[in-house]
Amino acid sequence: MPVLPGSPPLDITLRRSARSKRFSLRVSRLDGRVTLSLPLRARETEAMAFARSQEGWLRAALARMALPQEVGIGSVLPVEGRMLQIVGGAGRGVRIEAEALVVPGDPALVGARVAGFLKARARVRLVAASDHYAQTLGVQFTGVTLRDTRSRWGSCSSSGGLMYSWRLILAPPSVLAYVAAHEVAHLVQMNHSAAFWAVVGQVFPSWQTERRWLHDQGQALHAWRFAGD
Repeated sequence: MPVLPGSPPLDITLRRSARSKRFSLRVSRLDGRVTLSLPLRARETEAMAFARSQEGWLRAALARMALPQEVGIGSVLPVEGRMLQIVGGAGRGVRIEAEALVVPGDPALVGARVAGFLKARARVRLVAASDHYAQTLGVQFTGVTLRDTRSRWGSCSSSGGLMYSWRLILAPPSVLAYVAAHEVAHLVQMNHSAAFWAVVGQVFPSWQTERRWLHDQGQALHAWRFAGD
């Protein structure tokens, strides 16, 4: 893999494509991977020269990305849009008390226990929101699956199955509700046509605001690292 020298050095993934007519750079919003697309017959030396000419833009784009954050005692983690400090405590179950997320037990297991708590909470919220919008639109879904997806916040299959990223539980409740409304609307319109957005607007009029939040701040939800990630 070619490397752009500097501090720090940047790995560059080259992707040759018959559709590429010129050089173009992309920085993944999910993991910071730098991809340089180039025409099939272009020379690698020319491609890297282009990358060097764009080094300032590349490093600025990477600097704006959220840095990975490990979950542990003392971390301040967003839960349904509220910033809660993770603290140890007595008892058995993980729970919210005032502005704290209390995690009893071995500190080495905090990440895994917090992830389990969040996934369970996400399922409750997402199933409830999906039920609400499905009833409003007069449609039915066949099930809800939670995953830790990096490329999308939700999806709807042709068979009526809904999939969501459990990390939506970290976002404000209105953002989670918007994603549920969006996916349930696909049960009416399995596309992103004007008709589809009209259905979304019917059940969630402020969808543009929540969609913008995900575009601007959603990347930060993927920065949190739990045990086993």
